[in-house]
Amino acid sequence: MGYPGKKRKSYDTPKHPWQAARMASELELVKKYGLRNKKELWKAHSVLRRYRADARRLLAEGELQGHNKTEADQILARLIRFSMLGTDSNIDDILGLQTSSILERRLQTQVHRLGLARSPKQARQFITHGHIAINGKRVTVPSMLISKDEEMLIDYYGTSPLTSETHPERPAQVASNVAGA
Repeated sequence: MGYPGKKRKSYDTPKHPWQAARMASELELVKKYGLRNKKELWKAHSVLRRYRADARRLLAEGELQGHNKTEADQILARLIRFSMLGTDSNIDDILGLQTSSILERRLQTQVHRLGLARSPKQARQFITHGHIAINGKRVTVPSMLISKDEEMLIDYYGTSPLTSETHPERPAQVASNVAGA
């Protein structure tokens, strides 16, 4: 084992770097979710790959009992808490997950979906500049995974200028201008 404080890559890059079909699908996801670069997409894909590998290992060992049952329940509970799976899901459903299900649970995507920003790129900017809070606490990490409980607690930070209804970058202000015109 190496030095514990040393930074390590938390993602795997594609095996073959120049595949046109894969590159095109990655580019669509990067644009749709407003990711900074493909590295963020590869991180989400690696997280999904680890969940799927754990599910395959547990299914290969046969009947779930003892420690395997506990581990399977913990994995399912985490995925259900982040609403990537439904409450009636089982370990087989993990194999059907897509990378987009993880990207949907990012704070950046949730801020855009809740209407606090006009686009995913603007949502990323609001988060990194400290305008977004979860339960009153400032959050500056756009890739943070949001649970279903935290989703309802996302709002503008208390001292942010965006809390004012008249702020020009606030999406609600843009919608009311269009309606009034």
